[in-house]
Amino acid sequence: MSRDRSGRGPRGRNRRARTAASLAVCAVMTSGCVVVHGEREVLPAASRPEAARALARFTDAYNRADRAYDSSLDAGYVTGAFGAIDSARLRAGHANNPGGNSRHTPLTLTDAKYTIPAKAGWPRWFVVNAKGNKGGSARWLMVFVRDDLGEAWRVAYLTLVPAGQVPDFRVGADGWAEAVPGEDLSARYAAYLRDGGKTFADGPSTSNWRAVRAQQARKPGLVRQYIDEPLTRDAFAPLALRTADGGALVFFASHHYEKRTAAAGTSVTVPNRDVQALTKGEVKQSLTLEFISNQAALDPPGGGPVSILGRVQGLTAAQGE
Repeated sequence: MSRDRSGRGPRGRNRRARTAASLAVCAVMTSGCVVVHGEREVLPAASRPEAARALARFTDAYNRADRAYDSSLDAGYVTGAFGAIDSARLRAGHANNPGGNSRHTPLTLTDAKYTIPAKAGWPRWFVVNAKGNKGGSARWLMVFVRDDLGEAWRVAYLTLVPAGQVPDFRVGADGWAEAVPGEDLSARYAAYLRDGGKTFADGPSTSNWRAVRAQQARKPGLVRQYIDEPLTRDAFAPLALRTADGGALVFFASHHYEKRTAAAGTSVTVPNRDVQALTKGEVKQSLTLEFISNQAALDPPGGGPVSILGRVQGLTAAQGE
């Protein structure tokens, strides 16, 4: 079982089209306008009022899309890993409920805290930590990104993190956070899921997940095979903030496949209607499920096991054979 290992998303195309782009900022000075090049100057990604408006626009679009099961209604406000998960969810919902989502409950986000890094170059991005009316007591951690001054802010990562586990961030005297290069946790995570080891701390998304897979790998009449791949290009690139203790909170994506093969003379059961809606081909002897996952991980200072604080995974495609 082999799959395309390339990343996806619009970020790369935007970046190539923007080779000579710059951010012009006019200062009210006697000498007139000062041109600040966004690819060189360290600037805050957004003002706090701008970040609040971005959150409000996303929430409104997300609710309209969820109510109608129409991915076109929030396509301009999502991207990357979360965009892929959200789009597939809405496509499946529309296929099974073309009249809309009769169970729609509007998402409300309150007690929003904005962590905005100052950095040079694109993409610009910031993190929102909010309380949602869904997901129990967990906090909603969202990363908003954009690749150009004229673009709308889009949510690339969305994870749910238990209340009290969101770390404190290093913030300068000017109130801006510190962006750091995103560690290639995606490749390390894929290797860990395949081989195990001590790279990641034990937990639901690490050791427990490996244990569940081992239990499910071979059952009477059914074999399950797994492939895990890094997902790091373009809109799936990792993003990280320096934490107060010198570590980093890293947002990263990963790609997962599960192939279910039935014994001769039997067939594979499609789990539910949403899976059926995303399945191509006729399910006979096997069913391959494709997932995209996005994680928020705490990389401690000085090394040591990485802790996955939150992970949201969604089925994005399936293939029957």
